[in-house]
Amino acid sequence: MTMDDAADCRLRSEINITPMIDVLLVLLIIFMVVVPVASQGESTRLPHPPSRHSPAQNDPVVLEILKGRAGSAAYRINQQSVSGAELPARLAEIYARRAQRVLFIKGDDQLSFWQIAEVIDISRAAGADSVCLMTPKPKSL
Repeated sequence: MTMDDAADCRLRSEINITPMIDVLLVLLIIFMVVVPVASQGESTRLPHPPSRHSPAQNDPVVLEILKGRAGSAAYRINQQSVSGAELPARLAEIYARRAQRVLFIKGDDQLSFWQIAEVIDISRAAGADSVCLMTPKPKSL
């Protein structure tokens, strides 16, 4: 607070910016010192390109469930016949090497739903993350 004249008794408030500039300069120096030290990043490992001998990973896995003898189900994985006993092991072997774990199930319309649901449970236990059901094209009206 200052007083200019004896006749002028009003108080005047002024902001003293000198300490603010000092604090600003100190903060600027601190950040200039800290930033180069903190700019070290995390170490990373880059993925290796796929080898030429590995099978194509983008091929879809299609599991067909067909009506077999006496109402039992027969299975084919990508057109290769598989027995019901070796189905879980075969699916686990396929999904052990895949990044995208998607399975397409194509079921016979003469099978009951519990047979399809059982295969869905087997495939989920074998490592399939996404199970998609394929349906036949509707007949034109």
